[in-house]
Amino acid sequence: MVARVIPVETFDLVIFGGTGDLARRKILPGLFRRFLAGQMPHDSRIVGAARSDLDAAGYREMIKDAIAEFGGSEKKETGQIDAFLACLQYVPIDAKGDGGWDDMAKLVRKDVVQAFYFSVAPSLFGDLAERLHKYKIANKKSRIVVEKPFGRDLESAEALNATLADHFREDQIYRIDHYLGKETVQNLMAVRFGNILFEPLWNNHYIDHIQITVAETVSVAGRGAYYDRSGAMRDMVQNHLMQLLCLIAMEPPSQFGADSVRDEKLKVIRALQGVDPHHIVRGQYDAGKGTTSYRQDAENERSFTESFIAMKCHIANWRWAGVPFYLRTGKMMKARSSEITVVFKEIGHSIFSENDNAHRNILSIRLQPNEGMDLQVTIKEPGPGGMRLVDVPLDMTFAEALGDSDVEVTDAYERLIMDVIRGDQTLFMRGDEVEAAWAWTDPIIEGWEARNDVPKLYDPGSSGPEDALMLLHRDGRKWREIKGE
Repeated sequence: MVARVIPVETFDLVIFGGTGDLARRKILPGLFRRFLAGQMPHDSRIVGAARSDLDAAGYREMIKDAIAEFGGSEKKETGQIDAFLACLQYVPIDAKGDGGWDDMAKLVRKDVVQAFYFSVAPSLFGDLAERLHKYKIANKKSRIVVEKPFGRDLESAEALNATLADHFREDQIYRIDHYLGKETVQNLMAVRFGNILFEPLWNNHYIDHIQITVAETVSVAGRGAYYDRSGAMRDMVQNHLMQLLCLIAMEPPSQFGADSVRDEKLKVIRALQGVDPHHIVRGQYDAGKGTTSYRQDAENERSFTESFIAMKCHIANWRWAGVPFYLRTGKMMKARSSEITVVFKEIGHSIFSENDNAHRNILSIRLQPNEGMDLQVTIKEPGPGGMRLVDVPLDMTFAEALGDSDVEVTDAYERLIMDVIRGDQTLFMRGDEVEAAWAWTDPIIEGWEARNDVPKLYDPGSSGPEDALMLLHRDGRKWREIKGE
């Protein structure tokens, strides 16, 4: 199956922080893949902007090395790399001063789509936005892309939104969460709203509970100073897991459009109930054989910051009344895996033996490492010996179903950047979404801080603290086993 590629309009994309890790690892290799796929017009420009004293030739050499180091199969396309590099420009810039802005103003075109990627610390957003207008670089059609963190609480999120609103309208602001660019996340909406098989069952009459797990095998080493100020709740739950929860739980939008989808996501966040302290488990990884502890990695021997969190949530609306949503995320877990699990209720009456009552349908939606879905169904076990039931998966792994090459080129960042160029905000967070998420998150954090809550230690390479297992066991349920890389 050949993926259909629809070219975008000619654009100028300025990447502030263009020499940084994100630009070299994700943004530029992703744009090269779009260039190879024929989606990026050859007369488009990508302008790197950073403090580094480079010229265009030096920047092109840096990005050529980055593609060789971090790219996938596209890095073998050596015949096309020079044509792509010819689209690159570079401007040394002083985000808080005046250096480089006149050069930027001369370089960025006014008659093509303009996008400005703020791949920098949020403290610089206001300075960049102000100078883009002071030097008459941006216009009323320009788009800006901002990376998380979108604040660290409601107050700072409101201040950040106000700063951006001083210079750009909400329809010009693209708050990027790369999880929403994953193929499976978008397919979640297609499966729900494009198939009569699922949507009639997507409610508390048929669904027993839903699990969302984002497990990572990496430690916080190298970013411990940042992580120790945020923790798993701010770093993962408030944004990534919240967005996945919204997509799995939202009502059908009137149409597949930016405001319609985001209106329904906002309703979910506002319907989230406060979380009982007994329904929250915080953890911190301990030292293991050949590995250091969280406190050592964070260089803070008195840290009470969580590297793991699990919680039981409820949504107060008609569709989901009584259905628990179990969220779980952590560092130094047994495998790298992101998965949404929809566990359906047992059938009302089994015509088979009592031992066969435990069978139920489970829809598993894998975001990583192998994107795809499978639906567990019950069949008769082949062979003689009577009616013995067994659960088997109906598997749809995208790499197998669509062809390895087609799936490999569809990275989350490149897809989302192309959406920016098209002017499609559907997969980006709106300002009121961010503020509503913090309004739900802040009381939870304030609660455990007021209680002087101490995270439970857990072994690296495990599934987290034992208390997290009990969170489901008390309800007669169990976590889906973490499988992955």
